[in-house]
Amino acid sequence: MSLVAPTVIQKVSGETLTEVPDLLAVEEPLEIRLGFGPIDNRQQKPVSVTMRTPGNDEELAMGFLFTEGIIHQPADIISCRHCVQDAEKEGNVLRVELKPDVVVDWSRLERNTFTSSSCGLCGKATIEAVRALTPGPLASDFTVEVSILHSLSERVRETQLAFAYTGGIHAAALFDANGKLLLVREDIGRHNALDKLIGAAFWQNWLPLSQFGIFLSGRIGVELVQKSWMAGVPLLAAVGAPSSLAVQMAREAQLTLAGFVRNDRFNLYSEPARVRITQLA
Repeated sequence: MSLVAPTVIQKVSGETLTEVPDLLAVEEPLEIRLGFGPIDNRQQKPVSVTMRTPGNDEELAMGFLFTEGIIHQPADIISCRHCVQDAEKEGNVLRVELKPDVVVDWSRLERNTFTSSSCGLCGKATIEAVRALTPGPLASDFTVEVSILHSLSERVRETQLAFAYTGGIHAAALFDANGKLLLVREDIGRHNALDKLIGAAFWQNWLPLSQFGIFLSGRIGVELVQKSWMAGVPLLAAVGAPSSLAVQMAREAQLTLAGFVRNDRFNLYSEPARVRITQLA
């Protein structure tokens, strides 16, 4: 499947209307299924349906399953591939086969999926649920120069091929202390882009990401802080604003949170010492 889809639009400029070709970001559902259980009694169960931009689906699934505490290492997985039996859903169903000895805690999927605004969890319960899955507050000595954060928005934008065509797709980027971009993933969903990024790092055995930062192209919701905390990321920066619960969770995690990172400005909401600033007002 393509990341973009052609269309024809009516473009209005002042009082003039013109019909022109355009490109849209593709949005398709992805159903993630788990294959699990002993060899003589294998079972299959759907665990999530998310709207995403096709591409890097395997990384998306692995990132989601890792940040939800279902898998812990690449060795937990036998295979991860698209299902081909259902022609109507071709390319939109991914089955992850787990090793027979991997025990699935289904309550984690019910308790820790925060993407729904109707989940019914208060902020305190949300943070306590995540804390139970993590090693605890982040103790990384990772630091970064302020100039590197200032440069990230433009440099990540330059790598976003799908955004360049559509203007409607998010990015998540992994960078090191020198500002080098190591991975960039795009998706129409902010949390999907981050899951793809973490899934790619997970598969390469880079976790925990204690010596890296992550840059996001949108706002920072609590689920993005949760995923970053699970992956061991000490610094999370974004173009947009964080929510109150995102800040609360970042402080609990001792994770550096930077918002409004654009136009040579940004705000620090937690653990500011990880950003090296030479001049103070």
